[in-house]
Amino acid sequence: MAIPNEMKALIGVPTEPSVWEVEKGSIRRYAGAIADPNPLYCDEDHAKRTKYGGVICPPGFFGWQLSGERPGFAVAEKWRKVGAPRLLDGGIDYEFFKPIHAGDVLVSSSKIADIAERETKRGPMYFTTMETTYQNQNGEVVCKARSTLITY
Repeated sequence: MAIPNEMKALIGVPTEPSVWEVEKGSIRRYAGAIADPNPLYCDEDHAKRTKYGGVICPPGFFGWQLSGERPGFAVAEKWRKVGAPRLLDGGIDYEFFKPIHAGDVLVSSSKIADIAERETKRGPMYFTTMETTYQNQNGEVVCKARSTLITY
């Protein structure tokens, strides 16, 4: 089975932007949930005395999504509709450019960068590579993420 045309047509097409709010309390809760005691994430007095000038996010945390859909969920739903209903998380790689601060508002946009197919004993398996770019309120790129969704 070849990659369905409905999915091929989505390669390179950007999603609608999503807006994320980065709030100090959510940074602190996230850092606690991942058991990261770094004072840059929870001690405002300490963080102010560093080169960052205030509380920043741990890597991989982008705040709370205020609007837009989650691209991974939308892509998984599209795969389900073309006959590949099972989904596995194939991992994510981040490339960071600037720290994300408490009070930032981020805008993200995603696209399918590539789809690869592998034949398995159970049938075709698809590896969808998603690229997401996050920009802060000043239009500066703070992070690029590449994630892999495995569907079959």
